[in-house]
Amino acid sequence: MFEKLSQRLLGVFESMRGVQTLTEDSLSKILREVRISLLEADVALPVVRTILARLKESILGEKAVKGTSPSETFTKVVHDEIVRVLGQETKVLSFEKKPTIILFVGLQGVGKTTSVAKLAHHLKTKENKSVLVASADIYRAAAQEQLETMAGYAHAEMFKISEKMTPQDIAKNALKEAKNYDVLLFDTAGRTHLDDAMMQEAKDIAKIIQPHETVFVADAMQGQSSLSIAQAFHDKLNLTGIILTRLDGDARGGVALSVSETLGLPILFAGVGEKIDDLDVFHPERMAGRILGMGDVVSLVEKAQSQMDMNQVQNLTEKMFSGNFDLNDMLAQINQMKKMGSMKKILKFMPGMGGLTEKLQDAGMNDNTVKYQEAILLSMTHKERENPDLLLMSRKERIAKGAGRPVAEVEKLLKNHQKMKKMMAKMQDAGGLEALMQNMPKM
Repeated sequence: MFEKLSQRLLGVFESMRGVQTLTEDSLSKILREVRISLLEADVALPVVRTILARLKESILGEKAVKGTSPSETFTKVVHDEIVRVLGQETKVLSFEKKPTIILFVGLQGVGKTTSVAKLAHHLKTKENKSVLVASADIYRAAAQEQLETMAGYAHAEMFKISEKMTPQDIAKNALKEAKNYDVLLFDTAGRTHLDDAMMQEAKDIAKIIQPHETVFVADAMQGQSSLSIAQAFHDKLNLTGIILTRLDGDARGGVALSVSETLGLPILFAGVGEKIDDLDVFHPERMAGRILGMGDVVSLVEKAQSQMDMNQVQNLTEKMFSGNFDLNDMLAQINQMKKMGSMKKILKFMPGMGGLTEKLQDAGMNDNTVKYQEAILLSMTHKERENPDLLLMSRKERIAKGAGRPVAEVEKLLKNHQKMKKMMAKMQDAGGLEALMQNMPKM
C-alpha cells in the first residue's frame, strides 16, 4: 500500500534538490506532479483539490527557516498536510462506560467479521478488557460459526443465539448478557450492495443497544467506491470512526487519504494482514512518515516488543557478542524475526528504506533467502547446529538434499555464520556500529 505514491512523492522531492528559491511558476510545476501522484493513488478528486490548495497556501506563507532548503521546507509542508488529511491525531477508544458498546457496519466481504475478532483480541491483550462478541447476521451461511471460531482465536466470549431469534432479539439479549463484560462488539449483517432493508435493520439495532462507537469497516482495496458507501451509512447511523482492512495489499491507498477528509471521521484501526493480531492502531503522523519514506521506528519497536520474545532476543544478543553464537541460535533468531512479518513490511518502518525494497530484493535480501536458510538449518541435527565443524561434505550433501537447496547455499550459510562470529569478536574490542555495518556479510 502507498508504494507508488511514496515513489512518486520521493521523486518530486528529489527533483527539488539544488533548487535555491521557489517561484510561483516553479511551484505550480511541482504541485502538478503532486496532483498526478495523488490521482494515480486513487485519492478522490475533491480531496486532491483541497490538498493542493492548502499546500500552495502553506508553502507561499511558510517562512524560510535558516539553514533549510526549499526541498526540506516543501517536504515538511507535505508531511504536515498528509497528517492533516489522515485525521491529525490518533483517536483513542474510551472505556468510561461498562459495557462499552461498539457497533460494526459495512457491506459484505469487506472483512467486518474478521475485524470484530481482531479488535476483540486487541482489547483483551492490549487493554486487558473482558469482551463479548455478538452477530446479528442470520442470513449468511455459517456467519455465526465464523465469528465464533474467530472469537475463539481471540479468547473472547461469543453470544449464542437460538434459531428463532431476529436481529432485534439478538441485540436485546446480547445487551443483557454484556452487563458482565467490559466491552460488547456487535457485528451486523452486510449485503453485496446498499439496500433499505439492511440500513433499517442496522438502525433498529443501534436504537436498541445505543452504541458508544459506530464503526464503518471499509476495504482499502475497493478504492473510492468505499466513500459513497461510508457516506450513506454515516447519513443514517452517525458513524464515529472507520476501520480500514487490507491496508497491506497492493491497492493504491487513496481511500485512506480520502475517507477521513471527506467524512470528518477518524480512522481508528488498520487491518494489515490475516493473522488475529494484524490490527494496528491508526496513527496519522506515523503513517505520513511511512508514505514519505521517513519510516516509523516507534511502531517497529512496539511491534517487536509485542510479538517477539524479548528475553530470548536479549539472550541471543548476549550470545552473539560473547562469540558463542551457534547455528541453533541463528535458527532461533530467524524464528523471532519471522514474527515481525515479511522483510518488505519491516523495511517500510525504517527511515529511508521503504523505497529500497526492490533493490534489496534484487541483491538477494528477501523473504525467500530467509526461508531457504531456515530450511537448511532445519535439515541439520541439533548436534550439527551446535557444532558446525561436524559438517563434512557428505553431511552438507544430505542437508542440501533435505532442504531442497544446492550444496553451495549450505556452504554460504556456514561462511556467513563464521563471518558473523568474527565480526562480533572484533566489535568487543573496537569499532561499534560502524564496524558492524562495514563487516556485515552479504546474503
